[in-house]
Amino acid sequence: MSIEVIKPGMLTTFQDLGRAGYQHLGVPVNGAMDERSHRLANLLAGNASTEATLEVTLMGPTLQWHAPATIVICGADLQPSVDDQPIPMYEPVPVAAGAVLAFGKRRNGVRAYLAVRGGFALAPVMGSASTYVRGGYGGLRGEPLRRGDVIALRGAPQAARRAVKGARATALPVLPPVVLGSPDAPLRALAGREWSMFSAQAQRNLVAEPFRIDPQSDRMGYRLAGLPLELGAAREMISEAVGFGTIQVPPDGQPIVLMADRQTTGGYPKIAHVCAVDLPRLAQKMPGETVHFQLIDLDEAQRLMLLQEAAFAAAGEQ
Repeated sequence: MSIEVIKPGMLTTFQDLGRAGYQHLGVPVNGAMDERSHRLANLLAGNASTEATLEVTLMGPTLQWHAPATIVICGADLQPSVDDQPIPMYEPVPVAAGAVLAFGKRRNGVRAYLAVRGGFALAPVMGSASTYVRGGYGGLRGEPLRRGDVIALRGAPQAARRAVKGARATALPVLPPVVLGSPDAPLRALAGREWSMFSAQAQRNLVAEPFRIDPQSDRMGYRLAGLPLELGAAREMISEAVGFGTIQVPPDGQPIVLMADRQTTGGYPKIAHVCAVDLPRLAQKMPGETVHFQLIDLDEAQRLMLLQEAAFAAAGEQ
């Protein structure tokens, strides 16, 4: 069972929940930029959340299926089609042997996630199939898909076939609107470790002013452009651990939100941290779009995360 890559797309890589437990060795976590869409795709396909999906960026690949399969696509709407016929997102779709999956123009979002019932047959590296292009490992040869690649599939076990029945009805309605947020709502964030070191004007700017996503943004970090965020006084910082969503501020005052391929440590002051439930919304934004921030407290951030996790658990996530 396999898939052949006819066209690779702009940036198509395998991603899962990440490479946890190795940051102390300088190994980035990696993983899906929009973890929620990745998890939904696997849930609807009847897979465990740890299975890899194909993260499709903006311009999707063209893939030919050499065996029948069931697929699910979640996240950005890049107009997927099978044999030139549009297919729905957020529900299982059967694909016949010889069929061709393609993507069209972007309607919304940046990243779509393709799950195959049973999963892709990939060799994990440090416990994860996530592709780390800068490091050259994970996924398929540590690189984005290339024309002519053949991707092996695993057969779907009986448990997965049973689980996918009715998955759409149970998975989609359960994520509360307060967790999802509207596309244009401010990104909820926690005050960072060095919040108090920033000037009062910088603190106001973060929550009151828009920031534009710079074209020099990628899976490692989103560079933002706006009114500068200045420290109250010059500081010498010691590098320490950083996480997905950490907002660092370099000397030019223009913040950087660290994303899935972030480094393991950083020495810039951290003004805030984007809440985990809002990272999927940020990951679906294009360079040139603007974002706003809203500060919430730790109790609210934890409440939102617990609501999301309870929803996935109730939907039967494996």
